Amino acid sequence: MIKDFKNKTAVLTGAGSGFGLECARIGAKLGMNLVLADVQQDALDKAAAELHAAGANVLPFKIDVSDAAQFDALGQAAFKRFGAPHFVFNNAGVGSGGLIWENTLKDWDWVLGVNLMGVVHGIRTFTPMMLDAAKKDPAYQGHIVNTASMAGLLNPPNMGVYNVSKHAVVSLSETLYQDLSLVTDQVGASVLCPFFVATGINDSARNRPKSMLDAKAKPTKSQLIGQAMTSKAVTSGKVSAANVAQMVFDAISKNRFYIYSHPKAMRSVQTRMEDILQARNPTDPFADKPEIGAELRRALRSA
Repeated sequence: MIKDFKNKTAVLTGAGSGFGLECARIGAKLGMNLVLADVQQDALDKAAAELHAAGANVLPFKIDVSDAAQFDALGQAAFKRFGAPHFVFNNAGVGSGGLIWENTLKDWDWVLGVNLMGVVHGIRTFTPMMLDAAKKDPAYQGHIVNTASMAGLLNPPNMGVYNVSKHAVVSLSETLYQDLSLVTDQVGASVLCPFFVATGINDSARNRPKSMLDAKAKPTKSQLIGQAMTSKAVTSGKVSAANVAQMVFDAISKNRFYIYSHPKAMRSVQTRMEDILQARNPTDPFADKPEIGAELRRALRSA
């Protein structure tokens, strides 16, 4: 666990907005060196200027986290400037919805490339650096935080591609935690599972590469409905990205693995676990809000 963050180095993907930017702001206040990585150049430039003005040592780096070569370059640049990082926040993510059979191969490639492989590349690139630093310095402490979602613990309908990507991140993070515990006591891991928080993820299509677009495919009814529902839920969230960022730093300092932005949502996770343990069919996700389920079914079944 990291108790003193001053002069430590943080690498944050998705640093131009949302959780990444808010964690960077906290890091700057704590005196950390900041490696800011984001795919959106204008957002990255704005974040870098703000945090530099706040007194932080900043290394901005434009990156598509799904690209292994770009991530390798990020790792080399970060190590050359600051050495092995102490806090790695594999946070970049995109959203996508719709009935699961209606998603194109490009949808799968884009969402899994960013949400899953972006985390894989972060672990692959920075964990060896951190372990090497730990071997060389008994006082070194490091921590890796991967952003999943409550959709990594639940399976809300009409969000299939996103659910799959986030379940994979939860599994990856739990395995990382166990694997690290086999080889060191100096590097920890956590998984962040936020519920609906206003981070801008509902507008993530703004950064979708042209190579990840299917020119022949138009948004289906289910995808348009899913986008509208997600946007409404995200923008009406009462927990802010800044609140969640503080939860991340609290978890690091206490070596806590699971980070939940909305603890009340765990009741739904418990129901899912009971479904599994009792081998019963999955519970209706709208059981406590049947009007929403009825509205969604009507919309999808209408001509």
